Amino acid sequence: MVQLKLGDNWDKFDNFTELNMNYNRRQFLIFIGCLFGVVIATISHQVLSRNNITSPPPSMPIQKPIETAITEPVAIAPPGFIAPVRGDVRIVVISDLNSQYGSTSYEAEVKQAIALIPQWKPDLVLCGGDMIAGQKRSLTKAQIQAMWSAFDANISKPLRQAKIPFGFTIGNHDGSGAITQGRFIFKSERELASSYWTKPQHDPGLNFVDRGNFPFYYSFIDQDIFYLVWDASTHIISPQQLAWVEKALASPVAQKAKLRLVIGHLPLYPVAVGRNNGGNFLSNSEKLQALLERYQVHTYISGHHHAYYPGKKGQLELLHSGALGGGPRKLLNSNLAPRKTITVVDINLNYQSTTYTTYDMKTKKVIDIKTLPKSIGKVWRRDIK
Repeated sequence: MVQLKLGDNWDKFDNFTELNMNYNRRQFLIFIGCLFGVVIATISHQVLSRNNITSPPPSMPIQKPIETAITEPVAIAPPGFIAPVRGDVRIVVISDLNSQYGSTSYEAEVKQAIALIPQWKPDLVLCGGDMIAGQKRSLTKAQIQAMWSAFDANISKPLRQAKIPFGFTIGNHDGSGAITQGRFIFKSERELASSYWTKPQHDPGLNFVDRGNFPFYYSFIDQDIFYLVWDASTHIISPQQLAWVEKALASPVAQKAKLRLVIGHLPLYPVAVGRNNGGNFLSNSEKLQALLERYQVHTYISGHHHAYYPGKKGQLELLHSGALGGGPRKLLNSNLAPRKTITVVDINLNYQSTTYTTYDMKTKKVIDIKTLPKSIGKVWRRDIK
């Protein structure tokens, strides 16, 4: 410490003080500079670390990142089709494949779709029913068997060979559940449908949960999705079957699944011209909808109306599958021409969400959902909030 007495030269003190302050200022500036350098280095290190990049020493040559092989493209579709981004699970939905009564041939769009399906790389194919052209009393046993043989050759066998599981619901033309005086009107057709599907060589490749009433109503699970198929080949679902439905949906295996889907031939509500009369959609639809909502069913997939409409009512999504075979129909509340369709459903399990990509099989173009009616009766288009 410097001590000054009276009489000392105060100019010297002033000079000393100025020198000392200049020295402290230089130290302060050097300290700030060092601190700034440390901060910049730290930030650079963190940025590099976040991008999984490390900065090599000057003597080490910089190596290029190792390229990893992509086993499957992000977007997948056959050539000539717009390719949707693949979800955690992909399902291809088809429906109403048949032609005129007794036919053992399938229209060009059906054959083309079956040939193309493996190129979408689905985990599962779902069919909304009407795989053959029955429901006519004059058809003989031989004719019905011939139709199932044609179905096997054109549809079922190619999918088995491609190792794609096939989930389906029985349609009114496959084995109608219509009853009169306590008896099935088309008992023989139902027996022949059961005979076809229960043969080991026709195994659809599903992981069954309950196949006690297969092929009419049953359940299976695949990749954390629970699928329930009910017999909606007629407008009435019996109390016995409904008791089974409720028990199946309430089961631990169903409730632990990340998603629950139900498949049946007739829809809950009408959407197509000529199919909005009694018998062409399910009776007690409001009660059935409430049942499905109670057990958090995400989507009900149906056929029969031969018109594609992605709808929603309440908390339940409703995928009305269009016809791939004969007789596509116009939507109610719409001037759009009928068209044959196939739908690719991509599922995000974490968000419990579905994305539809639906193609017009004649033009190969994707159907723009915004061109469809905003609502049909009680059903809203699914993108309308």
